[in-house]
Amino acid sequence: MRESIEYETPTWNQIHKMIIKQSEEILSDKFTPDIIISITRGGWVPARLLSDLLEINNLATIRIEFYLDIAKSRKKPILTQKIQIPIKGKKILLVDDVADTGESLQLAKNHILQKEVEELRIATIYKKPQSKTNPDYYVKTTKKWIIFPWEIKETSRKLSNKEKKSIKTEESESKKDNLTKKLFKKLLKE
Repeated sequence: MRESIEYETPTWNQIHKMIIKQSEEILSDKFTPDIIISITRGGWVPARLLSDLLEINNLATIRIEFYLDIAKSRKKPILTQKIQIPIKGKKILLVDDVADTGESLQLAKNHILQKEVEELRIATIYKKPQSKTNPDYYVKTTKKWIIFPWEIKETSRKLSNKEKKSIKTEESESKKDNLTKKLFKKLLKE
């Protein structure tokens, strides 16, 4: 049985507001990446949103497998899909949803730096205090397990019945903006 875990369930609207804020910070730094590289799967949505807001059309993917279950990971992350495009001499923005332990970000960073890029910066939506890798850009710090709106069904299936009954989630900033939480609660009942 797992120890009790607190959850945070940001809504699509909250995520979008955080990514807008992050894009403004990147622009104010006058950092214009040539390519945005997302870590799959968590980095796909934030990378696509940043691509739109920063007007950067060059997107690439790197795949790292680390988590086996909620708050349970392998001993070390595994790089299962290397970068597939030439990035030598390019400015890179590496994107993921959260810097949790920071180990996946570090593995991706090391892989990208081996390609002799001009500059590499890292962006995540969330950063956890224990992360070994500090993103250049992040919007929020939390100790909670984050259930993103693009993974609520997957996560709800992983929760045991006992956790379903005692789950604590952060309240939405607006009652109009609670679709994510309603869906999450519905899926927990299944």
